[in-house]
Amino acid sequence: MAKQFASQGDMTEKEISFTQVGEGLYAFTAEGDPNSGVIIGDDSVMIIEAQATPRLANKVIECVRSVTDKPISHLVLTHYHAVRVLGASAFGASQIIMSEKARAMVAERGQEDWDSEFERFPRLFEGHESIPGLTWPTTTFNGQMSVYLGKRRVDIMQLGRAHTAGDAVIYVPDQNVMFTGDIVEYHSACYCGDGHFHDWPDTLERIRAFDLDAIAPGRGDALVGREMVNAAIDSTAEFVRSTYRPAARVALRGGTLKEAWDAVRAECDPKFGDYAIYEHCLPFNVARAYDEALDIDTPRIWTAARDKEMWEALSD
Repeated sequence: MAKQFASQGDMTEKEISFTQVGEGLYAFTAEGDPNSGVIIGDDSVMIIEAQATPRLANKVIECVRSVTDKPISHLVLTHYHAVRVLGASAFGASQIIMSEKARAMVAERGQEDWDSEFERFPRLFEGHESIPGLTWPTTTFNGQMSVYLGKRRVDIMQLGRAHTAGDAVIYVPDQNVMFTGDIVEYHSACYCGDGHFHDWPDTLERIRAFDLDAIAPGRGDALVGREMVNAAIDSTAEFVRSTYRPAARVALRGGTLKEAWDAVRAECDPKFGDYAIYEHCLPFNVARAYDEALDIDTPRIWTAARDKEMWEALSD
C-alpha cells in the first residue's frame, strides 16, 4: 500500500457550479471539493464556509458578484476544518460565526489540522502564502442563534454531533432551505476521521424532520426537491453505518486495524467506491470507527506522526 493519501495525487482543477437553491440562496460546488453557500439578505450577504485559502475564497466572491453587489457582512463556519475556514480573510466579513464547541476545537487542534490537511490537499492549498493564520470567530453560540439580514431571518443551529463535535447547520425559514456542512454529502464520501458514528444518524434524522425543499450539502451537487434531499440523507446514513459496523465488529473481537480496513473495504467498495474523495477518506474513517467502537469518545488529533503510525498499521 502506498503510504500517501489519494488526495495528494489529485491536482486536476475542478469545474465550479453556482446553483440557486431558493430565492436569494446559492450553492457554490466544485465536483466533490468543499462547497460554500450564499444567503442574500435585504442589505448584505452571508457566506457559509470560507474555503481553504483566500485564492479559493475569491472564486466564491466572483460568483457572488455575478448575482449581487451587496456587501458581505457575515461568514458562518459549520466546523473547524482547515479546508473550510482558512480562506476567511478574503471575505472581509465583520462577523465570523462558529459554535462555541467549534471554536474550542480550533484552540485544541486547529494548527494540527491545518498542518495535516496542508500535506494531504496540495491542490486546495495552492496560494497558501496568503493565509494570515488560524481563523477565529468574532461570535459564538451554544445550541441556536438567529441573524437578521434585514427582514430575512437565518437560524444557525447545532442539531447534534456528526462530522465533528461542533457541527452547525444554517436554516433559512422563508425558503425552507438548509446549508448542512459536511453532515450531509451527495455522491461524495463522508470524512469521518473526527466524527461521531453513533450520533450521526440521529443528527441526520433531525435534519430530515425539517421536510426541506433544498439542501446545500458539504460536498457534491446542490439538492433541490424533497426527493433529492431525502436520497442524500439516506445515502449519507448508509455510508456512516456501512463504515462503522464492519470496523466495530473487528475491533470488538480484538482484531487489528488492518483487519478492520479489509472488512470496511468489503462492505463499502461496492456501494461507494466511485464517490468523490472515497479513497482519501477511507483510512481516517476506518481508524476513527475502530476507536469509537473501543469507547474512545473524543477523536484523537491527527498529526503527521499519527498519519505515519496509521499507514504502518494498515500495511502490516
